[in-house]
Amino acid sequence: MTEQEYLAERQAVLAEAELDTQAVRAGQVRTSEGEHAEPIFMTSSYVFSTASEAAARFSGEQPGNVYSRYTNPTVRTFEDRIAALEGAEMGVATASGMAAVLSTCIALLESGDHIICSRSVFGTTTVLLNKYLAKLGISTTFVSPIDAQEWRDAISPNTKMLMLETPSNPLSEIADIRALADIAHQHDCLLVVDNCFCTPALQLPLALGADIVVHSATKYLDGQGRSVGGAVVGRREQMNEILAFIRTAGPSMSPFNAWVFLKGLETLRLRMLAHSSNALALAMWLQDQRGVVKVYYSGLPDHPQHALAASQQKAFGGVLSFEVGSDQDAAWRFIDATRLVSITANLGDTKTTIVHPATTTHSRLTVEQRRETGIADNLIRVSVGLEDFEDLRKDMQRGLDSL
Repeated sequence: MTEQEYLAERQAVLAEAELDTQAVRAGQVRTSEGEHAEPIFMTSSYVFSTASEAAARFSGEQPGNVYSRYTNPTVRTFEDRIAALEGAEMGVATASGMAAVLSTCIALLESGDHIICSRSVFGTTTVLLNKYLAKLGISTTFVSPIDAQEWRDAISPNTKMLMLETPSNPLSEIADIRALADIAHQHDCLLVVDNCFCTPALQLPLALGADIVVHSATKYLDGQGRSVGGAVVGRREQMNEILAFIRTAGPSMSPFNAWVFLKGLETLRLRMLAHSSNALALAMWLQDQRGVVKVYYSGLPDHPQHALAASQQKAFGGVLSFEVGSDQDAAWRFIDATRLVSITANLGDTKTTIVHPATTTHSRLTVEQRRETGIADNLIRVSVGLEDFEDLRKDMQRGLDSL
């Protein structure tokens, strides 16, 4: 058997493998050194054997590496692996999650186009759409993530893209991906889903009809708060357009960060199930505590979209939020009284994090925008980590004792 035949057979086996296997092995191409772990190709450029080969590489006539802004073997391994996990034809890596959102919009939209976006998205996404894409003549209408009729009513002749994240940040609202995909495709639009909170370990938006999935790899794909990066996956036609933008504008992922994300993906499903288990236990406990006004977590049976979440997710994720007292002062007292968890805006970490959304992650929204999205001054968001649950419970009790 030739090496090419062996590689072809191996690729066929991997294509039929389950998620845990793909998370460990998909995308890897061993070099002549025969390494077992993926290498880090820390190089900015590549050497060509002849001038004609260089010309062929630059023109795209010959496949191969050109310049690490848009071709790097370590980055490509990460791109192929996250595409395999999401069930996509192709993946493109970016410098951050916001670079993934920006690159998707700039590459696939033009002046005069219209986006319909869930109003319950990351605050910076809202700013990107309202402040910067608007300068380019791309308009946005914000709607409820859970009211399909609002999406239908917002459709106009120039609508080209529907965008959402589910579960939402920070209130855990669950959008019906299949229903929104049907609406998008009835009007020849693309449906873009931010799958950051669930990852492909818990949810597969493409299988539910979405066209494109974006990620902040900074969060659960890494899982340990070490590196910043993003990813976009979908059909090759759209991904090539996004890659062309990356080549030109340069919001590229570094090889070292790609290697870190590859190591994170190897334990993705195990971590996501553990995060979900801890989060559900904490949500149920918080719901019974005096001083807690309301808990937002789709794993709770009384959550309004609990049944929908159970139908399109394998578990309910590691992020929850809750309201305490009646104002910002109560929320801040709770946060400041904790001693174990980390006060930081990042999420998806093995370490539990706690934050006050109104003054951090969503602080650039107006008061009216925060009111419309349900982000109250007394709201706290917790990204539940992998510590022992009893220790987390005790730390949350310290917060409650401060009220």
